[in-house]
Amino acid sequence: MEINLNRIDYLQVGVTSQKTMRLLPAVGRKATQKVAVADYDGVITCFGMKKGEAVPVFKTLPGQKIARLDLGGAIGTPQEKIFVCAGSEVKGFTKKGKQFLSFEANLTESINAMHVSGADLFVCASYIYNHYCDCKDQDYYLSGDKINDIVCLPAENLGRIVPVLACQDRVLRVLKGSELLYDIEVPGPPCVLELYNRDGGTNGEDILYGTIDGKLGLIRITDSSSSSKWEIGNEKKKGGVLCMDTFDIMGDGVKDILVGRDDGTVEVYGFDCSNEPTLRFEHVLSESITSIQGGCVGKESYDEVLTATYTGWVTGLTTEPQQAEAGPGEEVKMSRETQSKVASLRAELDQLQMKVLQGREKYQQTSQSSTAVSAVPMFSVNDKFTLCQDDASYSLALEVQTAIDNLLLQSDVPIDLLDVDKNSAVVSFSECDSEPNGNFLLATYRCQANTTRLELKVRSIEGQYGTLQAYITPRLQPKTCQVRQYLIKPLSLHQRTHAIDQDRPMNTLSLVGQFSFAEIHSWVVFCLPEVPEKTPAGENITFYFQNTFLGTQLEATYCKGESHFKSDNISTISILKDVLSKEATKRKINLNISYDINDDSVGHTLKMIHPKLEYQLLLAKKVQLIDALKELQVHEGTADFLIPEYRNILDEAAYLLEEYKKQPAHLERLYGMITDLFIDKFKFKGQNVKTKVSLLLEILDNYDLDSLMNFFNEA
Repeated sequence: MEINLNRIDYLQVGVTSQKTMRLLPAVGRKATQKVAVADYDGVITCFGMKKGEAVPVFKTLPGQKIARLDLGGAIGTPQEKIFVCAGSEVKGFTKKGKQFLSFEANLTESINAMHVSGADLFVCASYIYNHYCDCKDQDYYLSGDKINDIVCLPAENLGRIVPVLACQDRVLRVLKGSELLYDIEVPGPPCVLELYNRDGGTNGEDILYGTIDGKLGLIRITDSSSSSKWEIGNEKKKGGVLCMDTFDIMGDGVKDILVGRDDGTVEVYGFDCSNEPTLRFEHVLSESITSIQGGCVGKESYDEVLTATYTGWVTGLTTEPQQAEAGPGEEVKMSRETQSKVASLRAELDQLQMKVLQGREKYQQTSQSSTAVSAVPMFSVNDKFTLCQDDASYSLALEVQTAIDNLLLQSDVPIDLLDVDKNSAVVSFSECDSEPNGNFLLATYRCQANTTRLELKVRSIEGQYGTLQAYITPRLQPKTCQVRQYLIKPLSLHQRTHAIDQDRPMNTLSLVGQFSFAEIHSWVVFCLPEVPEKTPAGENITFYFQNTFLGTQLEATYCKGESHFKSDNISTISILKDVLSKEATKRKINLNISYDINDDSVGHTLKMIHPKLEYQLLLAKKVQLIDALKELQVHEGTADFLIPEYRNILDEAAYLLEEYKKQPAHLERLYGMITDLFIDKFKFKGQNVKTKVSLLLEILDNYDLDSLMNFFNEA
């Protein structure tokens, strides 16, 4: 079943955070609903629709940036009280805008997630969860990693409230009071949670989750265990999930799932006869979707999907038809309501143009006077730098509240820029001298008009670490620029995982010295991504990692004065040894370093590289043949005389060239990894084999796995 939804823009507020827009409950059965939305300026705007116009119900005064907005009220009554959190304070407002609550949570950090249920208030800062009942402290929990969101299973169904935390380390933590009941592993870092069907489903136990890397899932949570009902991957590489809702927009009596993503994609998933979610509708806006709700806003009896975007646009995708079609020779007649709307829009546009002209003239006059003061305009930047497991690259998404003019990328570490289909900006590279200035990359992206969001992909080389800097210049006068810095870590392609294969041949590195638990943890944070910056609770900790490029693994176990690292890749151990000893030397800490190298791990790593290397060599060979085969085809007028293998290359030429273009320097990268593995193997034996690298490269040019393994064993 297909659905057709039409876009309507209602109004624009300031820049918005995730989950800061909600629909108030409808008064009548078919009545339109009021909308409450909060922004970075600390303003709550509540509006309703009257004669096709957005009419404000109330608007609060500016204040601190609002991070979350939720609805609440006594259990069993309409949830129409508006709660917001700003800094460490929670405020409550009635649906008419009267403030009835101002509660200071006394947290050292700002609240970034909140849930309200009756007299119970649940708030989360980066690592801390607090539960208050009637503004009195009840429960407290310190999470092992950053908390991204919170939701509670309803007490009406279960007899007690069950809080569930979405944490950065790919875990949902289910709490009971101040204790961890159990945790649930999910396929990506979860950043948003919602009760399925808004009430947890039939038994009140079902929770929807969305991850930073764009996956969706439904989990049933009981007192002692959990079970996954379904999961949707992200094969099409869409953006991360920022918001969700459950609402019957299809009108078939079954609640659909509404999803908003950080690349501007709005999705509607319906359910087929086998109760599996199926994509029924998709629409792409130009900005990230921070909030999404299903309801009736624009016109009674017409349901819609209401969204709020990062720059503050409140936009509806409505079931109401928006276009009147006329046959040949006929005229489309506008209703009086539409005519008056068009006239008022034209008048508003003229007014705005006049204001802009006056403002420009005033600025020109003041800039020419002797007492001129040029104020730098402030602008918000929403950025995300995340490791993509599928292609072992980093995705850098930058979003600005106004149009981007250009973006300059500078890196003091070698990285490759990869093509992104969604990116329409024109890129140009500047020559850079890496020796005196430490510049390995200088690239400028010139954006098209009205581009507010830009997505880039970069791939780093493990062992080479430094900083990637992005200089963002928006289309503002006077010209201004903001700089964002992103760390490229020594083991940048490693990703946190919950378990590793213990049967692999492992190499071990052990460090013993006069270092504290906090010091060794800070070194691990420096070396590896996805490690919480806060020192873990307890006396020791174990983290597991997987290399997203090769699939090799790493186990890190450490405590005060002692640490052990195990990996099936010698190069990983070598990088850790070099970086950790360097960090210890900086702090003047003596380290006793010991290692145990397993020669079988070299053959194991080469076998893991083998399929990738074989594929890339074959791809490069095919791409080299394309031009010659095309010339032969033109000369002969047909390709029938070619053998089937060559005919296939011609048929797939476009795909092969696109695949080759997507993976610049892929072959060189694999050659580099094998070379590093060769050098590292003999480095641990006290031998310098750099003179034999040229022989190794000859073998790689005529690649055969057995010949390569023999060379490693005989060198």
